[in-house]
Parts: sequence; structure tokens; C-alpha cells
Amino acid sequence: MTPYIPPLRDIAFALNDLAGFADIAALPGYEEASPDLVDSILAEAAKIAEETLAPLNQKGDRDGARLENGTVRTTPGWAEAWQVLVEGGWNGLPFPTELGGMGLPNLVNTAVQEMWQSANMAFALCPMLTQGAVNAITHYGTDEQKRRYLPAMISGRWTGTMNITEPVAGSDLAAIRAKAVPEGGRYRITGQKIFITYGDHQLAENIVHLVLARLPDAPPGVKGISLFIVPKVLPDAEGGPGQPNDVHCVSLEHKLGIHGSPTAVLSFGDHGGALGELVGEPNRGLEYMFTMMNHARQAVGLQGLAIAERAYQQALSYARERVQGRPLGWNGQGPAGIVHHPDVRRMLLGMKSRIEAMRGILYTASASIDRADRHPDPGERARAHVLAELLTPIAKGWCTETGVEIASLGVQIHGGMGFIEETGAAQHYRDSRITTIYEGTTAIQANDLVGRKIIRDGGRSAEALLGEIAAFAAALPGALHPIGEALANAAARARQSVGWLVAEGGREPSRAFAVAVPFLHQMGLVAGAYHLARGARIAAIRTAEAGDGDGYLAARVALARFYVHHLLPQAEAHAAAVLHGAEAVMTPDEAMF
Repeated sequence: MTPYIPPLRDIAFALNDLAGFADIAALPGYEEASPDLVDSILAEAAKIAEETLAPLNQKGDRDGARLENGTVRTTPGWAEAWQVLVEGGWNGLPFPTELGGMGLPNLVNTAVQEMWQSANMAFALCPMLTQGAVNAITHYGTDEQKRRYLPAMISGRWTGTMNITEPVAGSDLAAIRAKAVPEGGRYRITGQKIFITYGDHQLAENIVHLVLARLPDAPPGVKGISLFIVPKVLPDAEGGPGQPNDVHCVSLEHKLGIHGSPTAVLSFGDHGGALGELVGEPNRGLEYMFTMMNHARQAVGLQGLAIAERAYQQALSYARERVQGRPLGWNGQGPAGIVHHPDVRRMLLGMKSRIEAMRGILYTASASIDRADRHPDPGERARAHVLAELLTPIAKGWCTETGVEIASLGVQIHGGMGFIEETGAAQHYRDSRITTIYEGTTAIQANDLVGRKIIRDGGRSAEALLGEIAAFAAALPGALHPIGEALANAAARARQSVGWLVAEGGREPSRAFAVAVPFLHQMGLVAGAYHLARGARIAAIRTAEAGDGDGYLAARVALARFYVHHLLPQAEAHAAAVLHGAEAVMTPDEAMF
């Protein structure tokens, strides 16, 4: 497997130029986030990614987590790597200093998490989910719950999980059967949860499970779900580890990829009921859990980018080293790497341009969360919140689907060696496949985009974004005009799709949802093109002002040009499916399948 080299220059470009980090650092509470501090944090995070996490990636694939005599054993080296994060306080990067965190913007955390997910996705799932659990307790927990749980979770001494799925309740959360019976000031939790990432392990002193369950008098359906804190080990009065709780790992799933991550089946209450604490108000658990879920959805979208970056680095290294045939048009002396073959160039450019498109979307979405949380102007906070909500299903759905495609191209560039496990290319492909499924499948993201973000608000948020894109595209000057023209046409076509969905959603919702996934892809392609065009414009301005010594700025323009000619045209095909394809989905009788 090719060593992972954190792409610090590309990350800095997305962070500073596309996401506007200077504006984020100026928000109240982020005054300490100076450029020098952030640079040093990213450099140290890159070192951990490159030297600590990446060398364990293939080892985790080959020697994954296993259950032995009721104890979950993680891959050798995992525990030592976890202690590196704990000792450096890395789990607390985006959380308040008064709780032991670093108090830095979510945008900085996104850059750090990208590198760690690229280096070792199976390992990085643990801090990712712990941060989501911290967010949920921070927003909805009592002061006492925050005092007892957050410092240990933020430090990394304890980890966190999200317990939603059950054997009879996958995406249909209305079917959840886990029960919570009041007992004194607490609750006895019984039931089984499946697909619980890092549901059990020996990396930390305790695991804080956030569990969805029903109270005895709960109304039916999703309105009757409550959220509970159910620790693996019950804390004592001082917040330290006390007695084991009645929650056990029944088995670990045998998976296609991310073998180093223990995916547990957990049983609550085999011996009378696990003790839990209600979070917030009864029957509002799903609402609360969405705080954690939305964090996780953007984080999983980031995994799509991260695994794509890792697959690209591996494919590029192989293409430079592998000599096979004489490339058409090759005039050089001696043998040539396959990187000079036209179609390999096409695949590599397709990988790299989409990676930069994803990075633009994800970092912009992350910055929007910071603005929504901290901007002093209520109107700006509201606008940022709307943008973050709109971008989340695109970030999760489109970026993960694109990540799978890029990992597949990585295998293709390796040829037959890509199908052989020793190269590592196949692992990236296998690991990437889960990202389109967990935290809500691509269809769930598309339905959220169409139902909640388009139909519910009459298309206003999407119209605002597409209007911004169109205005930017129209203003692109000179040599960038062809990029602007293609982007403007694609934005106009997306606005047509939005109008159709709003109209059809009011008449026959099933038709709108029948083409939700094509619309998700259309919006992802257009949003990605927008950020590549923005990068090209910045690069052109800087080249005119100070030149381009190493060709980095020229590459930004070249990537945008490739994208609008080779990838953005796919948006037109998706538009055709949205505008004309619903009937073809809904008309056939079931017997025809």
C-alpha cells in the first residue's frame, strides 16, 4: 500500500480560499484561532495521520476487530494510537475550553478529520462518533449529565456511540422496539441494537451509548421515541468508573470492509435491564438524535472525500511507476509510465477534479455550521443554517457516491494488480462502500433533500444557492468564460429541476421522490463545479498578480476546465431523468420486475 501523504496545500486552499477561514476565525469565541496556530495544528495532525494512523490501515484490514470470550479485541497498535489522540487532547478540538476542549472552529476539525479518515478510516470512526455523542449531550443534556459525561468524552478517556438500528427496524425508525421503564430517577433499558460502530472495545475506560427506546406510555411511531444515555460502566458519584451496566456485545459483524472497526450487536437488559438516563424531554429522542446524525452525515461525506484522496494517491503513484506499452503520442526517450496513456490521464484527472469539488462542498458546509453557531447577526446565522441544512444531504449523498466511484477508478488504474489485495487498492474500494449506506442511504439523503429542503420551503434555499452560482458564473472573465458558460447553463437547468420538484411535490409526491437520487447527483455536480470555478478564478487572479512558480495555480484552472467538459455534462443527463423520468419509475406493475 502506498504511504499516505496529507495534502496540506490542497487543504489550505479549501480552508482559506473557498471556505473563508479568516471570516470564521473572526467570529466571537474563535479569536485564538490564529493562522499560525491553525497551521501548527494541521501540521501535527498530518504527522499523526502519516506516521501513526496510516501504517495501521492495512494491518486493520487483515487483522480486524474480533470478539473473544465476551471481550472485543481491536487490531494490535489501535490502543497505542488512541492514546496518542488522548494525550494530545485531539478529541476536544471543536469543543469549549471550559469543558477541556480546544475551542477551535468546526472547520479546523473538518480538516483534521479529513486527514485521519484518509489515513485510517476504520480507526477514525471512533473519534468521529464520540464527537457526535458529545454534540448531542451538549445540546440536550442536563447540567448534571454534562458534568458527569462530557469532560471524560472530550478528553477521549470515554468514547461515545449512536444506537438506533434494530433487527426489525432499519431505516424505519417507527418500528423501534427497545423499551425504557422508569425506576426511581432512572430507567431500565431492554432490547437489542445492531450495526453499532465501536459498540464495544478496550480502547477507552468507558463507552457512553446514546440509545433510542420507547417509554411505556409512548405514542406509536417516531413521535414516541425517547433518547437515553446508557453507559457501559455506570459512573460513580465523582464521575469515575463504577459498576458494569447490563449491556453486552453479543457478536461482531463480518463485513466487506473497515475490518478494524468493531461493528457490534448490543444486547441491553439480559439481566434485568441496563440503567439509563433520559436526555431532554420524553418522546423527542429522534429530534435530539438528529443533532448527532447530522454531524455524522457531514462526517461520512468527509469519508467519501478522504477515501477518494487515499485511492487517488495510490493510483497516481502506481501510474507513474508502472510501465506498460508505448503511450499514443509519446515522444519521450525510453519506457514511460502508464500515467502518459490518454485514458489513464482521463481517469486521474477525473479523480483529482472531483476530489477538489468534494473538498469545496464539504469545507463550505462546515464553515456554514460555524457561522450558524457564532455569527453575531441573527440574519446571517439564519442564512448560514439554511445553507448548512441544504448542503448536508449533498455532502453526505453525492460525496460518498463519488468516493466509491473514485475508489473504483483506483482499482481500474492498477489493472489486474488492483484486484490483488497486496497492493491495497482493493481495500480502499471495499472500505468506501459502506459510506453510501450508514447514517442514511443515498436515497434517504436524496429524499431529505427533495422533501425537507426543496418541497417544504418551496425551493427557496436551492434557488438562493443556484442564483449565487449563476451570478458568479456570468462574471467569470476572459479565459475562464467557457467554464462560466458551462456552469451557468448547468445552474439554469438545476433551477428547472427545482421548479418541477416543487410543482410535482404538491400534486403527486411519489413522482418527485422517484427522481430524488438523480436530482441529488445533479445538485452535487453543479455545486462541485461552482467550487472548482471559484478556485480557478482565485488561481487566475493570483497568477496575474505574482506569477505561478510551480504550476499549482495553473493546475487549479486545468482541473476546473476538465470538470466542466468531462463531468459537468452528466448533470444534463440527471436533469433529463428528473424532468422526464418519474413516470418510467412509477408506471410499471410490480409483476414486471
